[in-house]
Amino acid sequence: MVNAGMDILDIGACSTRPGAIEVSEQEEIDRILPIIERVKKDFPTLLLSIDTFRSNVAEIALKNGIHIINDVQGGNFDPRIWEVAANYKAPYILTHSRGNSQNMQELINYENVTLDVLQELSEKIARIKKAGVIDIIIDLGFGFAKTPAQNFELLNHLAIYSMLEHTLLCGFSRKSMIYKRLNISVEESLNGTTILNTYALTKGAKIIRVHDVTEAKQIFDLLKNE
Repeated sequence: MVNAGMDILDIGACSTRPGAIEVSEQEEIDRILPIIERVKKDFPTLLLSIDTFRSNVAEIALKNGIHIINDVQGGNFDPRIWEVAANYKAPYILTHSRGNSQNMQELINYENVTLDVLQELSEKIARIKKAGVIDIIIDLGFGFAKTPAQNFELLNHLAIYSMLEHTLLCGFSRKSMIYKRLNISVEESLNGTTILNTYALTKGAKIIRVHDVTEAKQIFDLLKNE
């Protein structure tokens, strides 16, 4: 992945996908520290993000060389994570979500998903800034507390989120919104992933979270204005 041109490696030890069973905080820490140590040793200049919703895990990770906090719950579980980001001057990825892995897919009642997500993110950004975080990255949370139709509605209105004036990150890679819509397998969803990544980058996204780095890098190479 490094050789293919990856810019940031996102490391997580507690799955946050819908329906996932949470591991304990201690197990998350025990899993993550050896990985961080090894990656830092082999790739000392690589930017690293910690995928966690727990402030203690985030703080330990930052102490051990992680640069960015990627919080899929947007502080809903542990608002202290914003203080940690502020104290370490770490960029903070704010993901729009509701509830947790066990109940998020029950919390999908929106009057207008595009405007509701915009409002909820705007309110959260104000709170995060008040906590002292300077660098905020926005993730609309495709697949988190959203139906497939709502995911595509957000995608179709992606440009609206530029008004939040923060870097926009999108993560579609091999998600069910692709393979269920196309009635294919996860293994067959790379082409769909590439299509959505390309669309997102033309509508204001600056960062894409992927599994397939070579193909994603080709999108950037083809779209860059040089």
